[in-house]
Amino acid sequence: MGLELYDLLSTLKQRTKTKLEKQPEVVEKDSSFDVGNLPVDAARWHRLSDVVAVVFDLKSSTNLERGRTPASTASIYDAAVGGAVKVLEQLGADFVDIQGDGGFGLFWGDSRYERAMGSAITIRTFSDDFTEQLEAKWKGAPSTGFKLGVASGPILAKRVGLARHLDLQEPVWAGRAVNYAAKAAQQADPKHIFVTGSVWDAIGDNEFLAFSCGCDSGIPGGTPSLLWESIELNKIPDDERFGQALRSGWCLTHGEPFLNAILDGQTFREDVAVDERSKRNLLASGSTDLIAARKTRETERQRVASDSAALLKAQSK
Repeated sequence: MGLELYDLLSTLKQRTKTKLEKQPEVVEKDSSFDVGNLPVDAARWHRLSDVVAVVFDLKSSTNLERGRTPASTASIYDAAVGGAVKVLEQLGADFVDIQGDGGFGLFWGDSRYERAMGSAITIRTFSDDFTEQLEAKWKGAPSTGFKLGVASGPILAKRVGLARHLDLQEPVWAGRAVNYAAKAAQQADPKHIFVTGSVWDAIGDNEFLAFSCGCDSGIPGGTPSLLWESIELNKIPDDERFGQALRSGWCLTHGEPFLNAILDGQTFREDVAVDERSKRNLLASGSTDLIAARKTRETERQRVASDSAALLKAQSK
């Protein structure tokens, strides 16, 4: 195989100059987005004002191959990654991408935060069972499980590749949602789910997400308690780094009714005590940094909404 390297580099140089000089068209698609209709050759990107990304990453995956046959390793990956993808499918992810020992799901449109968090918590719960079965089958197996991160934000999307070769085309998701969710997952461990600041802004008032059911290992009798704790996501450079960490999966007894309540849009629970609600409120206003960060995120949301309105107005002309 021969390659005219300098001709290729010269072509890329001119292509870069052309792309930077002529800005592409951006089309607002909040109400009509379809991955299948993303352009390839056209200088046009589709924009969504708010997308929620759930990133899952299998901890210590390379160590799982040691001392096992290729077939055994394949069965581990299939069980783990395939299980996470099944969850995303069942919870209505609008797009799923697998990347080796992990991947991500994207959620947009109605109830996107509810579907995304339902997926993340379900994968977190599945992760415990997967790990238990793995360790029972192979004694001394390395500690593993899914690290999970959730983030949100506006996204620009376009299909990149060769126009006449469908197998060489992939959607590109430009924006912080996937990037920040990946950074959050990198910092997480399999016992927690890390979410960025804007995700907590959207879900913090949902009492089916914020508080426990009161059970102890599935046994009723206790009182609901706050499930989250503040965390700083060091790999994220802006105010999204002031996130929250969820430290549990679904209850064996109340997981299903809680999940369905969340998906149905319910947010209020009569069994949550006032002092527990106060603890929840302190997570968002416990320090000057957190107050300032939340104000900054609200300003950013207003700017994004204004941009969306301007794009829609331009499209309607």
